[in-house]
Amino acid sequence: MKPIIAQTLRSRWLAGVVHAALWLLLYLAVAGIGGRAPVYREADGSQPPPQTPEAIRRLDRLFAATPPRPADSNAPNAFFTRHFIPAPAPTPPPPTTRKIELVYQGFFTADNGAPQTMVKLGEKYLITPAGSNLTANLFVAQAAVLSLTLTNPAGQTNLLPLNVKKEVEVPIK
Repeated sequence: MKPIIAQTLRSRWLAGVVHAALWLLLYLAVAGIGGRAPVYREADGSQPPPQTPEAIRRLDRLFAATPPRPADSNAPNAFFTRHFIPAPAPTPPPPTTRKIELVYQGFFTADNGAPQTMVKLGEKYLITPAGSNLTANLFVAQAAVLSLTLTNPAGQTNLLPLNVKKEVEVPIK
């Protein structure tokens, strides 16, 4: 800054003038000199509505020449766009597995020595020897008193406790 402006801003008389001006503004605001609140009153409905000026009256004839646009049209609209409508979701592939409910009921040994397992599949009972096919992809691996071990060709095993309903996933044929 120039030295003369800096000297003026630092002077005591400028600070005194600004101080006095602020006090004067405060006094005028508190005293309310030269002002009063506007008079508000209820509007009555007896007055006629305001008339439209002649220049605006001619605009109605200008817009009357355009045909009305139907509401349900495919015409472009400035307030609506199809740009942001998401694409339909791809259909999921059909399921490859299903869940079945199995309940191990126990086993017994016949005369030939191979243990026969009793398994409740849904509402029907299956009696199969150990090592045989139980359902589509499940084989009986081992039968014990308190549990039955099932396996599939991939080597995954399922353990069925005695008299406990358990869901098992099997492939759909």
